[in-house]
Amino acid sequence: MSEPRSTGTVQPSLEAGVDEILIEEDALQRRIGELGAQITEDYRGRDLLLVCVLKGAVFFLSDLMRRIDLPVEVDFMAISSYGAGVDSSGVVRILKDLDVPIEDRNVLIVEDIVDSGLTLSYLLRALESRGPASLEVCALLTKPERRENEVECRYIGFEIPNRFVIGYGLDFAERYRNLPYIGVVREELIAEA
Repeated sequence: MSEPRSTGTVQPSLEAGVDEILIEEDALQRRIGELGAQITEDYRGRDLLLVCVLKGAVFFLSDLMRRIDLPVEVDFMAISSYGAGVDSSGVVRILKDLDVPIEDRNVLIVEDIVDSGLTLSYLLRALESRGPASLEVCALLTKPERRENEVECRYIGFEIPNRFVIGYGLDFAERYRNLPYIGVVREELIAEA
């Protein structure tokens, strides 16, 4: 087996992009367990479809669904409102739609973060028009200071300050999703973008 060749460039460590840890891994997992228990109680005896908003919510969905003590179905949507920037463009596009119909289904949207509320507001309107029996939101993080559109989240993991966060599925330029905690991105990275 040969040694990998050096490209001559040094890759920074994963932690190099983190200014500070906002929510530790243990606290994340503890809160997700509490959310799973509450969802189990609220949906006992009812059919439940979890709709994961890609890409950021995949980590959250994976851990959350294992904490829900009910048979659940899962589907995925990909929505974009950010483009390449760090602020929402206000233009929402569905990049990947659901594979299953949701008419007369109990639907729980699993979202990584609710920031301005523009994307989630659009998504709720789009899904509500499809006639679900119920439509609720479970968001890992919410930033109330940034809210432009008020959206109702039935389940919230953590309220956080208006800071650009990475880790546990959240990214900066498609990187840092694999951090096991929620961290604040270094200001220098944002300035360089």
